[in-house]
Amino acid sequence: MAEAIHVGGLLVATPLLDDPNFRRSVVLILEHDRDGGTLGVVLNRPSQISVTQVLPVWDSLVTGPPVLFEGGPVQTDSALALAAVPSGQEPLGWRRLHAASPSVARLGTVDLDAPPEILKGEIAQMRIFAGYSGWTSGQLESEIAEGAWYLVDSEIGDTFAADPASLWRRVLRRQRGELAFVATCPDDPTMN
Repeated sequence: MAEAIHVGGLLVATPLLDDPNFRRSVVLILEHDRDGGTLGVVLNRPSQISVTQVLPVWDSLVTGPPVLFEGGPVQTDSALALAAVPSGQEPLGWRRLHAASPSVARLGTVDLDAPPEILKGEIAQMRIFAGYSGWTSGQLESEIAEGAWYLVDSEIGDTFAADPASLWRRVLRRQRGELAFVATCPDDPTMN
């Protein structure tokens, strides 16, 4: 488990977190400031809405599945895009996440108002999220202390997982010690 909240870390919902916005979710932390709060996106909630329906100019750059992901319950009418660059380059229209974690060293946000042509051939993978997850200063720390979240390190393949539905179990299964056993928890923890 990770020691502290950090950009590039993952919040993994505990089996007892029953908020429908976050049940069995895996959230990638994009920003964290003790005074300003925390912002992230849920990585394992693909929607039924294709990128073509909402942002057709970006469809050819999106990594499958080619749908919008539900990034969280905040500003669900706005979009946020994450993309990985294949090298250390910083192309126009892309802004690197400020993280020390090697798993997100090539990850950044995409300016969806920029012309997609400037990023074509510059990015390796991309996902678009409707909305985001946000916590005010101290709120996330309180939720972690109450047992709502596990804080773990991310791995390179987490952000663009080909099978987002299995991400919650996969992330937990790779943890050390007793936390790995949580991956076997049934969907309804009262049935355990």
